[in-house]
Amino acid sequence: MAQETQWVAMGYIKGAFGIKGWVKVAVDTEYADSLLDYPEWRLSRNGKAVSVVLEAGKTAADGLHVKFQGIGDRDAAQLLRGYTVEINRADFEETEEGEYYWADLVGMTVITPAGETLGTVSGLMETGAHDILVVRHEGGETLIPFVAQFVGEVNRETRTITADWAADY
Repeated sequence: MAQETQWVAMGYIKGAFGIKGWVKVAVDTEYADSLLDYPEWRLSRNGKAVSVVLEAGKTAADGLHVKFQGIGDRDAAQLLRGYTVEINRADFEETEEGEYYWADLVGMTVITPAGETLGTVSGLMETGAHDILVVRHEGGETLIPFVAQFVGEVNRETRTITADWAADY
């Protein structure tokens, strides 16, 4: 059975840049220029998706400025405003031991070392000091620092994260 493609949102098109079909991209990645490593992007908005091929790109103070094949003027570029930039998860590079893409952590079940379920990772937050797991459960949300002191094992096969954390923290 073929695995379903997982598209990961990496930013969005803010609008046109210049008159030759370039667009401004707000990037939601650790390094803005890492998106330039992917020659094919999917743009989606309101249930509509279109594949585009990157022709050129450069970093800018406000994210990225990129040019897609077939987009040759400001009017065509402006039509892309508001589209979400998505990359196929299968195209991501492998991570080092102990490193994880946020997209892989979202949806994982968080359990205690005793096996008690704390909830499901609904997102992550960056604080500057370290990342925070946002764990959704029946009672709302719990924030767990994503540091070795609290997070033990991340098991990709069972889609679980073991956290030394109590439900009532």
